[in-house]
Amino acid sequence: MATGTSRAGETAGQVTAGLEISQWKYLSGEAGDPQMHAILSVRVDGTGSAGGPGGPVLAQVLVMDCSSSMTWPVEKLHAAQQAAVAAIRKLSDGTPFAVVRGSEEAAVVYPETPHMARASAYTRSRAERAVRGTVAGGGTCIGAWLDLSRRLLAQQDAPIGHVLLLTDGKNQHDEHMPLARVLEECAGRFVCDAWGIGDGWDARELLGITRRLHGSASSVRAEAELPGEYEQLMNRLLTKTVPELVISVTAMPGCTVRYLKQVFPAEAELSAEEGTGRFVTRAWGDEVRRYQLCLAADPAGRPRREDLQLAVVAVDVPGGDTVRLPQPQACLVHWTDDPALSRYTDAQVEHFEQHQRLGEAVAAATDAHRRGQHDLAERHLGRAVRLAHAMGAEEQLARLARLVRIENAQGGRVALRPDVAAVDFQHLITASSHSTYGPAPGTGTGSGTAGAAPGDGATVRCPACSHKAPAGARFCPSCGHRFEARS
Repeated sequence: MATGTSRAGETAGQVTAGLEISQWKYLSGEAGDPQMHAILSVRVDGTGSAGGPGGPVLAQVLVMDCSSSMTWPVEKLHAAQQAAVAAIRKLSDGTPFAVVRGSEEAAVVYPETPHMARASAYTRSRAERAVRGTVAGGGTCIGAWLDLSRRLLAQQDAPIGHVLLLTDGKNQHDEHMPLARVLEECAGRFVCDAWGIGDGWDARELLGITRRLHGSASSVRAEAELPGEYEQLMNRLLTKTVPELVISVTAMPGCTVRYLKQVFPAEAELSAEEGTGRFVTRAWGDEVRRYQLCLAADPAGRPRREDLQLAVVAVDVPGGDTVRLPQPQACLVHWTDDPALSRYTDAQVEHFEQHQRLGEAVAAATDAHRRGQHDLAERHLGRAVRLAHAMGAEEQLARLARLVRIENAQGGRVALRPDVAAVDFQHLITASSHSTYGPAPGTGTGSGTAGAAPGDGATVRCPACSHKAPAGARFCPSCGHRFEARS
């Protein structure tokens, strides 16, 4: 594994950004479609609290599902109201905010004017009263909710727009305002986090929204948990003071960028600005995010047995003169004819590909259970347990344990619990969308000379299932195959 590191110089009171690249640089020139995968770790430090001297940083819209299904059990609507109140109480003075009631239409609950209110003791108190007076009735059209949120936020000059959306149901009235079209109009304009409550929501629908709008999807089993979850989310949100951070990928001749996607803390879609290699990410506080970069390279006519530059990665903050930026970093390739080198993969890359396989196993189990194929669902869940155990994904394991009795996590031996309900799979899907950090940068080897022995930072392909495992592993984390002793 080759790991490049670039951290901006630390200065008290100044926001700094850092960039680290982890990759296994050796590729075989004989492969039909050679691809170089790398993990970019991007860090921001020193953001402090929101609402500095330049005015409010955040503009907040709270969307409450008030469809008829929220009337039962009665605790559901009460929890939604309590959660909205908890979020409102966290808003800093001067923060623009609004509360939206969602059914087959969308309407502003507070304020009573066409424009968003500014947070103060008075407006917070009025908003709480309006929230507690909401009643449920009607259907569900999430596209209408997001479209109204977009129009409200478009009136504000706060650099970070955020929508916190709660629903207990599926998007049953999509024909009123198609969600796909609305997401295209909303993309890049605000960040949306979405929560599922009750037993009728669709996790994949929420993920489709949050991945497009650079947020995350979550859920609660017990309604009483929701206000506390909202408070934690708002605490994190109020530290975000960097509206945008751009990752630029400049490919060398003979190389193209296949994709760049966020893989930690949750997966998010990234699209390059037209005609450029610039990918915009949204709303940063003090945090680390990881991105998977895929480059396609053509070995024809390129020298072998030496390091070549495939692309240069840089981090930029538009208009961010106060942010100290890291030095650009290079992604390398080393074309080799030695299969002992080209068969390995970077451990960080493999970690997030395992997360992807975990999500695929959960999705397959969900579909099988819905079709009544419980044995097949059990097999898919067993594979998910193997992967979660191998990665140390404790939250996913805990969620899986609600659906299956885990007899042997390493071997994936499980038994489906008889009382499993469809909503249990929805909770599992949202949990599986949150990835774990993975191997720390610089923990592997591979930056030395050709022929260097790979260490903990490399992976090797399993001969039984073709998935990859750490180079020193005794068992495949995907299928449980026992590896022969390797020198």
